[in-house]
Amino acid sequence: MSTATSDARPTCSIARTLEVVGDRWSLLILRDAHRGRTRFAEFRDALGIAPNILTNRLAALVDAGVLEKREYRPEGERTRSSYHLTPAGMDLKLVLAALQQWGDVHEPREEGPTVLRRNTRTGGLVTVGFLDEHGNAVPDEEVGFEPVPGGPADRPIWC
Repeated sequence: MSTATSDARPTCSIARTLEVVGDRWSLLILRDAHRGRTRFAEFRDALGIAPNILTNRLAALVDAGVLEKREYRPEGERTRSSYHLTPAGMDLKLVLAALQQWGDVHEPREEGPTVLRRNTRTGGLVTVGFLDEHGNAVPDEEVGFEPVPGGPADRPIWC
């Protein structure tokens, strides 16, 4: 049984998301974009990534609509590109925070976390979690994944 739609894209939301951000470099580029980096050299130097790989990952993130490319020209130099988060890229902040939180708990550094998630207004620590339709926190163990009746996931094999 195929999990792909007629356009050959996976029916599973997780699989479709991984097609966009499913490799290490793409997630690290997005992490750094959320930290304010926008220029090729900034990404290259911070990540230690090979220029050809960075070029390919930036192009893929632009094609996916997660980053947008903007031209700029430093005085006396050639035109260059900078890369800025789109609304879709901004929405990945939660995903990155969830990965960070998981890593802090399940793959911790002996010295402790390198970054804390804080409310920028109050300074209080924040965690990533589930909220109900009223904005109330729901414990992880009370959250289930329910296939939409009649949808592609409403079968024995699903995402």
